[in-house]
Amino acid sequence: MKIKSIEPFILHAPINLGSISDSTHTISHWGIVGVKLVTEDGLAGYGFTGTHAHLASDRLITSCISGCYAPLLLGEDAADGDRLWLKLARYPAIQWVGRAGVTHIALAAIDIALWDLRAKKAGLPLWKLLGGATVDKLEAYNTDIGWLSMSKDKLVDGCKRTIEHDGFRRLKIKVGHADPMIDIDRFEAVRHAVGPNVTIAVDANGKWDLPTCQRFCARAEALDVFWFEEPMWYDDIRSHAALAQSTSIPIALGEQLYTAEAFSSFIDAAAVEFIQPDVTRLAGITEYIQVAHNAHSHRLPVVAHVGDMGQVHVHLSYWHPATSMLEYIPWIKDCFVEPIRVEGGFYVRPEAPGAGCTLTEQAIADYSKAC
Repeated sequence: MKIKSIEPFILHAPINLGSISDSTHTISHWGIVGVKLVTEDGLAGYGFTGTHAHLASDRLITSCISGCYAPLLLGEDAADGDRLWLKLARYPAIQWVGRAGVTHIALAAIDIALWDLRAKKAGLPLWKLLGGATVDKLEAYNTDIGWLSMSKDKLVDGCKRTIEHDGFRRLKIKVGHADPMIDIDRFEAVRHAVGPNVTIAVDANGKWDLPTCQRFCARAEALDVFWFEEPMWYDDIRSHAALAQSTSIPIALGEQLYTAEAFSSFIDAAAVEFIQPDVTRLAGITEYIQVAHNAHSHRLPVVAHVGDMGQVHVHLSYWHPATSMLEYIPWIKDCFVEPIRVEGGFYVRPEAPGAGCTLTEQAIADYSKAC
């Protein structure tokens, strides 16, 4: 399992809807930015982070992988997972310039690739290597029908279709207009269309301030909102705690938190109720496990944010006892040898050895960008 080569990659895959917007972003492609690690016996492990397909910043990630981390990895034994994670995460010169951001998500890609190697070497899917599935079925909730850029009619039609024809029972729609009553109107239309037995979450992507959120929640509580995700600026613990105290709607967040310590701060402040770690924003699977265990010790549910579009998180979600559902956004599934699959509203459990990150040759040929 000695590492012989380290090969960064950048892919920009077009999203299935052409272009989408939430309250803060508009994108047409998703970046698959990461690394292929090859051992002396020819085994290849893949790991990646998800980006907005901005080539200049994607190259910062691959440059960090090749220039900072690769010299620390060459010749190392990929089986030494914890030791290698600590070696990279606590390397003084790299830690000095970044304990989050570029260095952290570069480490995420490497850590995922190391876990992918270990699972492939064992001949096991990652969820089984970690200790086995703790749920028989993993429910999916569909985010890809709820973008803010959709007209109200298109939003309602998409939500009805995914319930009536695709078998989903859980949805998430985006909010974040300057006037939150526009979002109340859109939510009411969806609720009327799908009925009372479908769970509907909302996501503001950090757009609003505390008074706007409180105004929204005062009207939304009667509509049975499953959770309110990223209502305000990502690092504002005080305002999230105040909102959690003022509404019965549970607060969800985590996709913009990069460290286990950041999650601890929100949990300790009673500022979050649904924990949403992302393996591509944290320093990989190793740190994700720390966050998930911490949440579970506080008896809080873990529902991952799928920056990887579910390829790795489906394994982690089947395995971890705090998780019973997972977000569904199928933008890049066809880029992988074992793509995510949802049938009747539930994720099909992956069975191939590894962490689900092996890219197809076709995807590499079609979407690769120069690092």
